[in-house]
Amino acid sequence: MDRFAGRAAIVTGAAQGIGAATARRLAAEGASVAVVDLTAERGQAVVDEITEAGGTAAAFGCDVADQASVQGMTERVVNRFGRLDVLVNNAGITRDNLLFKMPLADWDAVLRTNLTSIFLCCQAAQKYMVEARYGRIVSLSSRSALGNRGQVNYAAAKAGVQGLTTTLAIELGPFNITVNAVAPGYIATAMTAATAERVGASFEDHQRMVATQTPLRRVGQPAEVAAAIAFLASDDASYVSGQTLYINGGAR
Repeated sequence: MDRFAGRAAIVTGAAQGIGAATARRLAAEGASVAVVDLTAERGQAVVDEITEAGGTAAAFGCDVADQASVQGMTERVVNRFGRLDVLVNNAGITRDNLLFKMPLADWDAVLRTNLTSIFLCCQAAQKYMVEARYGRIVSLSSRSALGNRGQVNYAAAKAGVQGLTTTLAIELGPFNITVNAVAPGYIATAMTAATAERVGASFEDHQRMVATQTPLRRVGQPAEVAAAIAFLASDDASYVSGQTLYINGGAR
């Protein structure tokens, strides 16, 4: 498929996990992909993988929680690729703890990286999308938006992503820009490996435990989330906007 032929995309937090899988998927379908992470060096391995497979990509360093950094990165991407059609807001961190033990600094860091960054990236990207009268924005929420013990900061941020998504769909819809979110459940990534470590389990044992509680009896993979993101970012989903798609193997 070449659903993204002639399109340019930004994927944040693209050096690993869901972000890397999404960058690879969009590039495989024809997009020129900006692989964005805290430093360009962190994303270079993904860029090399994409280019070796015949795709087009470039690495960009950016602190997505800093407005000037986001604006500068967006300008550099447009200068490099000549356009901006797709924005995937994937960058995120966890700083898990129970409410009574959570430092304010950990609350602030998670809200800034997982929610404020999306506001900043959308604000920078919409300038180009509105002018072109075309855009696709997909942001990462999480099943934790429904509540998860030890993640009051992360749950609040990911719930905020869903409110931001529905509001931007209303504001940007008249300019032919769709705005959606995906909310993964347990996906085998470095982030869930850190969660396993926090609760004192091996990554393998933790996945087996989660699988027993999931109707599909397994955990998800980054490529499966990337496939859903690619759908929402494509013209196949041209009349889908303001939605959050849960990707969790049927878990409730």
